[in-house]
This record gives sequence, structure tokens and C-alpha cells, in this order.
Amino acid sequence: MVARILAVLLLVLAGAARADAVEIKEVVSPGGIKAWLVEQHTIPLIAMDYEFEGGTSVEPKGKEGLAYLVSGLLNEGAGDMDSLAFQKALDSRAIRMSFDAGRDTFTGEVKTLTGEKDEAFRLLGLALSEPRFDADAVERVREQVHSIQLSEDDEPRSVASKAWMKAAFAGHPYAHNLTGTPESLAGLTVDDLRGYVKDNFAKDRLIVGVVGDITPEELGPLLDKAFGALPAKGETIDVPETGLDHPQPSVDVIDRDIPQSVGVFGMAGIKRDDPDWYAALVMNHILGSGGFSSRLMEEVRRKRGLTYGVYTYLVPYDHAGLLLGTVATVNARMGESKSVIENVIANMAHNGATEDELKDAKTYLTGSYALNFDTSGAIAGQLVGIQHYGFGRDYIDKRNSYIEAVTLDDVNRVAKRLLKPDSLFWVIVGEPKGLDKTPGASMKTPETSTP
Repeated sequence: MVARILAVLLLVLAGAARADAVEIKEVVSPGGIKAWLVEQHTIPLIAMDYEFEGGTSVEPKGKEGLAYLVSGLLNEGAGDMDSLAFQKALDSRAIRMSFDAGRDTFTGEVKTLTGEKDEAFRLLGLALSEPRFDADAVERVREQVHSIQLSEDDEPRSVASKAWMKAAFAGHPYAHNLTGTPESLAGLTVDDLRGYVKDNFAKDRLIVGVVGDITPEELGPLLDKAFGALPAKGETIDVPETGLDHPQPSVDVIDRDIPQSVGVFGMAGIKRDDPDWYAALVMNHILGSGGFSSRLMEEVRRKRGLTYGVYTYLVPYDHAGLLLGTVATVNARMGESKSVIENVIANMAHNGATEDELKDAKTYLTGSYALNFDTSGAIAGQLVGIQHYGFGRDYIDKRNSYIEAVTLDDVNRVAKRLLKPDSLFWVIVGEPKGLDKTPGASMKTPETSTP
């Protein structure tokens, strides 16, 4: 019954918050833990997101998948409660608690009714500071992760993405799959799990965002209850900055007997703290992230019917920036799709965008920003992200002005800077036809007009 109430409250909150109505307060707990808080007292619900800097990129060599395995085990028993007792404690109070591991961060989130906030923060504190890692739970979750690995190996887009990262970041932690390999997963021990928690769950790596029915005075002691037992400092993070290590030729094909080829393509991109970030965001919207208004969708789908979807993404990791793209099409037309994509990218680099494209992209990017604040959990995630990149509490108010300030010259300059068709690296899974693996061979000389 309580779980149903929480589900209804989450739905009610959806759409209630707007970016222009967010007031962020900084809270410092009695123990010195900082958090950003947005008070929302209309319904009795609290959402908290948090992260620890590090993620899978700080896993010891040969221990790939360690952070991901830890993320699956933290709510499988803590303190004097085994897995069943811990899960019952969460479920009986409709407390939602989850964990995840990314390349640069280890993240978690908690959602709770206001009346259960003390127990929710107490249970989180136990999970982070006193995880049990009981043998039966470890083996059960290990098998679950192995099942995920097998599922990934059957999914063409996942196969292509993993192969792309492995080749593009050879020798760097970003090359590793988040779940590790079957061999590395099988070799992980309870000591490894405890070591990861000890080294990485520390106050100096912690960022917290809280939204909901709670005051700063109430939140402070609860932050200490959740995070106060953690060590003050974690192990030094030593992840090198990196570029891309493109192999030759520029197209790797992974043969699979499937009717449709799936391609992942990409090149060096831009990091989030780069002064050209907002110009790159606008440029990429025009090129490939703008849905049916993007050039790639216009040329590849609407005009030629080669695919249902083709997209590009800016991926700003902490130690590298990427511009990645994906496309799927029937095997017989993969070569044609690749050629069209490369020529659209070359045209954008050579001729730039138009004033109309710039206007439409800026209208969308500023107008859609409020959608990032449509639930309490989404707002909490934004608070963490803003802190992660070192922006101030006024960032939400200023963000759209950064988009509006982008000029056509900015977009075209960044297009020339980032879009390097000759350096495109492709991984294609399937039985693609019509490919030319010579770098840039499929490109035509860009037209002088812009499509």
C-alpha cells in the first residue's frame, strides 16, 4: 500500500517543477558535509542523488567490472541485516534505493516519503559504510552481472559500442566495458569489493543534491547519518587525460548473421569545461542530435529511406571528449548509409550551418531545458551534475543565456574544429555490403551550398 502511495506521488510531482522556479540552497551538515537543496513542500516526498568521483576508471588493473558488481550488492545486506532483512526494511517503508557505476563516477539515489526520512538516511549510511558482501549475495549478483554480459554480447549495438571504445581507447581505463569481462568478473573477491568501497567512498569525493519536503535544518543531521561514517579522503585518483587511438583501417567489421547492420562511428569531441561547449552543443543539434530536424535524419532517412534513425552525441567524459554516432540499416545499404553520413559531416565542416538552422537549434535547446526539471529525481540529478562540473548555484538561471550567445560564426568555427571526416572510426556489426575501408574514400568534395 505504501509503495502505491509513493508511486502516485512521483507521478503527481512530474511536471510540477520548472527550471525557472528552482531555488538552490547550500546546506552544510554539523559534520561538514555539503549538499545542494531545493525545497518542495507540496507533497511529502524527498529525492536525493549523490556521486563519488572515480567510477570504473579507478578499478585496479585486471579487476574490471568491480565497481559495477559493488553497485549491485550495496542493498543486499548491511550492518546486522542480511539481504532479506535489508530489502524488507526498504520495502516496508517504500524507500527506493539504487546504485550505479559509470566511467567517471559511482552514483546513487534515494527516494522516500517524508515520514520515513530518518530510516531512509540511516539505511543508506549502513549500505555505504557497512556493506556485508555475504557470500550467497555476492554469487547471486555475480551471476546476474554475467547474464547482463551475455545479453550485451547478443545485442548488436552493444557489441559495436564496446568494440569502438576498446579500440579507440586502447590502454586506457575507458577502453574497458562497465561490467568487465567474464574472466575479470569471475576473479573478483570479497576483499576486492571491500577495497573498492574503502578507497573510493569518501567525503572528499562526494557530491549531493536533495529535492523535496525537507528544510535545511532537517537535512543537515541526516547528511551526517548517511555519509558521516565515511573516511575524510579517498585514494588519489590517477586517471590520465587521453585522446583517441584509432586503429587502421578506419572501419572494423564484426561479422554477425543478422539482417541489419548496426554501426557506431565517432571521432574526438569536446569536454564539458571547454569554452566552445555551447557552440558545439548547437552545432551537434543541427548535425545529428536534433531528431527529425537534424541534417543526418534529413539526408539519411527522409530523402533516402536508409534508416529509421541516425544520431550523433557529444560525450564529455572527465578525461576525454567524444562525438559519437549510431545508425542501423539493412546490410545491403550499409555502405551507402556510411557514405551519406560522411558526406553530411564533411559538408557541415566545410560549409557550416545557416542562420535558420542556428535559430531553430537555439529555440529548441533553450525551450527544452525545463524538461530536465520535470520530477524531483531529475532536479536532484541536475544539482549533482552542476556541482560535478564546478558551476555555481546560478547556473540554471544563466544556462539559456549561454546558448543564446552562440553566433553563426561560433558554430561554423567549431564545426571546422571538431568535424574531421578523415578521422572517423567505424565499428559495424552485421554483414554490411558496399563498404570502402579506405579512410575518407567515400567522401565527395563538399558542395559550396549548405543543405
